[in-house]
Amino acid sequence: MPDGHEVEVLVVGAAPGPVVEVLTLGAALHTLTVTCGDGVRRNVALGHRSVEDRLASPAYVGATVGRYANRIAGASFELDGREVRLAANEDGNSLHGGPDGFDRRLWEVVSQTEDEVVLELVSPDGDQGFPGTVTARVAYQVDGDGVTIELTATTDAPTVVNLTHHAYLNLDGQDAGTVDDHVLEVPSDHYLPVLEGIPTGIAPVDGTPFDLRAPTRVGQAARSGHEQVAAACGLDHCLAVRGDGLRRHATLSTPTTSTRVELWSDQPGLQVFTANFDAPVPSLAGGIYRMGDGLALEPQLFPDTPHHPQWPSAVLRPGETYRSRIEWRFA
Repeated sequence: MPDGHEVEVLVVGAAPGPVVEVLTLGAALHTLTVTCGDGVRRNVALGHRSVEDRLASPAYVGATVGRYANRIAGASFELDGREVRLAANEDGNSLHGGPDGFDRRLWEVVSQTEDEVVLELVSPDGDQGFPGTVTARVAYQVDGDGVTIELTATTDAPTVVNLTHHAYLNLDGQDAGTVDDHVLEVPSDHYLPVLEGIPTGIAPVDGTPFDLRAPTRVGQAARSGHEQVAAACGLDHCLAVRGDGLRRHATLSTPTTSTRVELWSDQPGLQVFTANFDAPVPSLAGGIYRMGDGLALEPQLFPDTPHHPQWPSAVLRPGETYRSRIEWRFA
């Protein structure tokens, strides 16, 4: 790191099952190697080659993001009758926790076994403007053909918390190019239209590129002429996933390597982001990832919930524990 602290690479899992490399920087997924449907083992997660590249990247590649994943409009909100002002880092809004979010911090290793690693970060009161000292943990666990990510947080004062994992997947391999021919299915009847990234409400997916209830080619949805897609240069929207509790949020597959992954979570929303990069993103191989070279599927609370009290709340109070579970089930 610029201050001389070292970044560790932690390895869990074993072939022929998934092998996960996790960085203490950003509690980030560095590589995710699986046995693909054609029998070849590939790293199916985008990554960066160096600490310098990761700190310079605008794309949150593989990182654990927080305190608040996605956007809070105007970088401010009201909590218990008082205004909270945050550090802005995108057009006057707070994105993924602000300019110095959890993705840029060194996390401490709590424990590590052959199949699991647990990391912790203490975010002090006032960090990026957020109230309360928050202790966050992320646990990566490999079990059979699956990988589970457990996110938890506690606080000593009322605050808001919305954590997620920002992996970009490419089931043909991290350096295989576009995911346009991947096929995506999401059991969602509604999505959140946005204006400059901020939700304006909830609308039916019927007749839009966000209707992913049947398997849909990613390129077909991401290259649609729909005004919401055109404004975002692809998909960068939250879908309200049908049901409650731990359930399937998405199925992603590719005909090229005959590989499929089911994403399961307990969160109300799934941000679908087709890597609409507007700046160079350094690749793990030393080149550049281009727009559409990966797909981020981010289970989370809805964006900007502090301004929408009718949506599932992001408020966390002392004595409570925030929990979010993400599972990748490969086949």
